[in-house]
Amino acid sequence: MQYPSLVLASGSEIRARLLAQAGLCFEKRAVQLDEAAARDHLLSDGASPADLAAALARLKACHPALAGERLVLGADQVLDCEGRVYSKPETPEDACAHLHQMSGRVHHLYSAAVASRRGVPVWQHVGHVRMTMHDLSSDFIAGYVRRNWDSIRHAVGCYKLEEEGVRLFSRIDGDYFSILGLPLIEFLTWLRSQGEIAT
Repeated sequence: MQYPSLVLASGSEIRARLLAQAGLCFEKRAVQLDEAAARDHLLSDGASPADLAAALARLKACHPALAGERLVLGADQVLDCEGRVYSKPETPEDACAHLHQMSGRVHHLYSAAVASRRGVPVWQHVGHVRMTMHDLSSDFIAGYVRRNWDSIRHAVGCYKLEEEGVRLFSRIDGDYFSILGLPLIEFLTWLRSQGEIAT
C-alpha cells in the first residue's frame, strides 16, 4: 500500500471525500485547536473574513503536532453576511435564527486552504463565493431545519449545497468546491505544478 505523502489537518468528512475522489493518497488527522478563541482574537484585531479563514487554515496546517516531512493541508471556511461572521449552529434554534437573518440576502463564503511542510506555509489560496438566498418563510425554515439538523449542524451556513440546501438559493457566483469547504481545483493545480501528482 502506498504511504500517504499528504496529511489532511481536519476531521471534515466532506474535505476527506473530495481529496479521496480526486485520487489523492492522504492521512486524515484532526488537530486540537481552540478555534473559537482564535477566531475571537483575530476578529478583535480587525481581521477581514478572508484573512480570518486563511489564518485559521494556517493554524491547522502549521500545527506543531503535524510538523514533519510530509505535506500538511489545513482548511477553514468563514461566512460573512452584511458584516456579521457566522459560526456553526449549536442548536436547531440557532440554525433557524441564522437562516432568518440570511433569508433574502447575499452572503459571502471564504474557503481557505494552506499547505505547509515542516511547519512552514508553502502555498495558500482563499476562494470566495457570493451566495444569494431566497426569501424563506418561517414555516419552510422550521421544516428544513427539522429535516436536516443532523447534517447541517456541522455546516457554517446551516446548509449543504450537495443536499436539500441547494433549494435555499436563487443565485450562486463562485466555485462549487469552495462552497463545500475546499478550493480543490487550485490545490490540485498547485500539486501538479510541484510534481506532487502526475500530469
